[in-house]
Amino acid sequence: MTEKLIVALAQDRDRGSVDANLERIESYLGEAADAGAKLVLLQELHNGPYFCQTQDVGHFDRAESIPGPSTERIAAAARRNGVVVVASLFERRAAGLYHNTAVVFDSDGSIAGRYRKMHIPDDPGFMEKFYFTPGDLGFEPIDTSVGRLGVLVCWDQWYPEAARLMALAGAELLLYPTAIGWDPNDDKAEKMRQQTAWRISQRGHAVANGIPVLSCNRTGFEAGPGAGIQFWGASFVAGPQGEILAQASDDKDELLIAQVDMARSEAVRRIWPFLRDRRIDAYGDLTKRYRD
Repeated sequence: MTEKLIVALAQDRDRGSVDANLERIESYLGEAADAGAKLVLLQELHNGPYFCQTQDVGHFDRAESIPGPSTERIAAAARRNGVVVVASLFERRAAGLYHNTAVVFDSDGSIAGRYRKMHIPDDPGFMEKFYFTPGDLGFEPIDTSVGRLGVLVCWDQWYPEAARLMALAGAELLLYPTAIGWDPNDDKAEKMRQQTAWRISQRGHAVANGIPVLSCNRTGFEAGPGAGIQFWGASFVAGPQGEILAQASDDKDELLIAQVDMARSEAVRRIWPFLRDRRIDAYGDLTKRYRD
């Protein structure tokens, strides 16, 4: 594991086609490598628009196998630039069986592992249960040349259980490709409450587990059947005490670069030994939906 790790988050908008989006990703990977980054995190479902605003069987045509055309292209770019890449794809596992899947490429272009999104939302504008089967790979970190990565996806970011299980399995970083934004009809105060809660929740995972968090969100407006979604960007990197190391804008395409001191996690866990003091003998009710 590298103690001083330069990371990059590629915050972007949909560019109108799979090819255009992948071309931009290839460009970002080159820019990241030039900046010294060894790990690049992409946003959720980066190959196209956030299609889950509607229920349309035609959108299943967007899915592809893993390995497949996109993984081949991203793998080649990862190998060419010598970077670890966390990508986010609509996976066709079989006819009628699809997942929202993060794929991790090591710096030699090999597929180090994958994670299938476990928590699937079903809300106005975010109708993901129509498209995605809940993940069945569990909360297993993925070993890479830059360390053991705890990869989760978007809606997973609200669940402390997911972050904790990744940490308990030895994850050294938590990474969230995400696609979240505002209903344009909401007033400014409500928009700020939502964005602040989103940021606090993930910073809380960093604090509670004593490890850094990387969250890469998309940006730009995407029309839908209603008001559409204004994706709020604000991608960020937080350290093991929840401190913000770098943060992107709300409304611009950008490559966010940060340096993460991987050795700090050990130091922080020595002064805040939350894992030591867990009362695992008293947590049985966590496996219940609710205590009636």
